[in-house]
Amino acid sequence: MKSVPGAVATGADFIMTLHFFAISSYLPLMPRVAVIPAPNSPVEIREVAAPDLADNSALLDVEISEVCGTDVYLQQGRLQGVPYPLVPGHVSVGRLSKIRGQISDIEGRIFREGDRVTFLDVHRTCHACWYCLVAGATTRCPQRKVYGITYGLDDGLCGGWADQIYLKPDTRVIQLETDAETFMAGGCALPTALHAVERSDMAIGDTVLVLGSGPVGINSVILALMRGALRVLCIGGPDNRLEAAARAGAAEVLNFALHNENERLAWVRERTNGRGADLTIEATGDRSAVVEAMRFTRDAGQVVVVGQYTDHGPTSFNPHLDLNRKHLDVRGCWGSDFAHFYRGVRIISDPVRAAPWTALATKLSRYSLEQANTALADVANGSVLKALILPRKS
Repeated sequence: MKSVPGAVATGADFIMTLHFFAISSYLPLMPRVAVIPAPNSPVEIREVAAPDLADNSALLDVEISEVCGTDVYLQQGRLQGVPYPLVPGHVSVGRLSKIRGQISDIEGRIFREGDRVTFLDVHRTCHACWYCLVAGATTRCPQRKVYGITYGLDDGLCGGWADQIYLKPDTRVIQLETDAETFMAGGCALPTALHAVERSDMAIGDTVLVLGSGPVGINSVILALMRGALRVLCIGGPDNRLEAAARAGAAEVLNFALHNENERLAWVRERTNGRGADLTIEATGDRSAVVEAMRFTRDAGQVVVVGQYTDHGPTSFNPHLDLNRKHLDVRGCWGSDFAHFYRGVRIISDPVRAAPWTALATKLSRYSLEQANTALADVANGSVLKALILPRKS
């Protein structure tokens, strides 16, 4: 439903508004939140005061929020500068239940209460510092804050594992024109993978190797094919995630746990005329995979490292054999910005382009707020493709 100032409500609008108020009526006066109180502590359920809204801000009634590897790292205390206690959940979908002032999208369309939206978790990027204006690297802006990661409970309802989220002024909100679970099949991994694919100079017809079959790896498979890769190979695990990578379009997959590095290298070379992949995307979060990415890539090929979001410690390689003599182009990729998020929402809202994510949506695992610790454990051990938190009580 588009929000157009002054438009006359249609019958469909009226029905949707009634539905919105019906599903919102369950919300308690004191919103519930799932909180990580401190590093290495289990999640707790708390009730907190509803916030006072500033001008041009809103409350979002959460329908779905995701659990990703970053949330596991948050619970384990492996990220720096995290303001515990913390409400996780940096990508969420819901309906606007209260708006103070006016909020609009980048095309100037005004939102109204009842609209289903998602929003960019990155907030306060300044677009005025050296990194924003000179380097063109907004993900390195020192003013950058992130819902569910660097905003803590003291900053308000700023995470998706909650009945409601407080959307602060200047939050980038986007109307969602697909069903919530299809969107969440992409989730935060979609813009991250889109950034990784765009960091490369992939040519049409390339053979791409993706290391890692978690959400970022699977999204990288989909987007590499969309950008013009002829074939995508995937090395990862466990088997349930490899099966999802194959459904997403990977031509062949290999379980890394069943083969040593030499066997993995031989497997890649057998499928690339003995040369190695034209482009390798490392999306594992395992430090040793960065070295393997260089070794599995052909001479004069490309490597994009996107999986090292947190510090997994040092690793070693031979600069002559693994990098320089191979004439490799190795690029890092950190997070994503609004452009990646916006294009990701547009792609996954297109019925044809969304087909891989629509298929994946049936394989997602759902948890209540009270089951947040189980969700974290399942994501940590890789037993689920993706975990979703559904705050509403049935």
